[in-house]
Amino acid sequence: MLKYLLSLFVLLVFKTPLLALLVFVLALVFERNNKLGRGAVNPLSSPKRRAVFLKSTFLLMGKLAKADGKVSVEEIQHSEHVFNTLGLTSKNREDAIEYFKQGVASDFDMQPVLDEFMQVCGRTRNLPLALLEFLVTLAFADGRLHEKEKQVLVEIAERIGISRIDFENLLSMIQGQHAFASGQVPTKNALQEAYKALGVSESVSDQDLKRTYRKLMSQHHPDKLMGQGMPEAMVKVATEKAKEIQKAYELIKTHRQL
Repeated sequence: MLKYLLSLFVLLVFKTPLLALLVFVLALVFERNNKLGRGAVNPLSSPKRRAVFLKSTFLLMGKLAKADGKVSVEEIQHSEHVFNTLGLTSKNREDAIEYFKQGVASDFDMQPVLDEFMQVCGRTRNLPLALLEFLVTLAFADGRLHEKEKQVLVEIAERIGISRIDFENLLSMIQGQHAFASGQVPTKNALQEAYKALGVSESVSDQDLKRTYRKLMSQHHPDKLMGQGMPEAMVKVATEKAKEIQKAYELIKTHRQL
């Protein structure tokens, strides 16, 4: 709407159709670039974003798995579970395994990987956070977070623009969400875990609770993630995370009788 008003203003004041057309084109370009910066679909960059997201994820998974000095059985099993969950083609699976092996190598440098990721995916709203979620989930695969793993995650978080406070909050949330994963048996502390899963305190107001829930569900919305360039296969993992969040929210709703 603004571009039309600007063009009309120029036409009425300066009575120059050519100048009015120029203003309209410039405004159109600005509007398009601004939308792309907020994570709208860019048909030229989405395929590259998908490729870079996959590559970055598996390289960093390897780096993280080796952070504590050895790759545990649980971490290998979790990585294989991720490969299976994603439903990768034979070629993509081979690439993913090769990237994972490169990340495990002692001389692997993750800085160029993070630089490329931020260059291609950094201007989107949710992809940096989604990448960190995948990696944190892997770190907890053996039931606890090793200090060296945390150091790697902190470094990654800082490089992709996630503050230390937000990082610590994400750790707590993912621990809480894990309690609501498919097949998990509810514990006596399920309500406390539900609040952790949403990243809120038990004293949160009903209004703020609903606002936080909607924000989290929006961050994990399949269409938005695919629109920003997340590979379709990896959206499945994000969808599972959304189910955990929803289960936690439903438990709190029942408790509060909302």
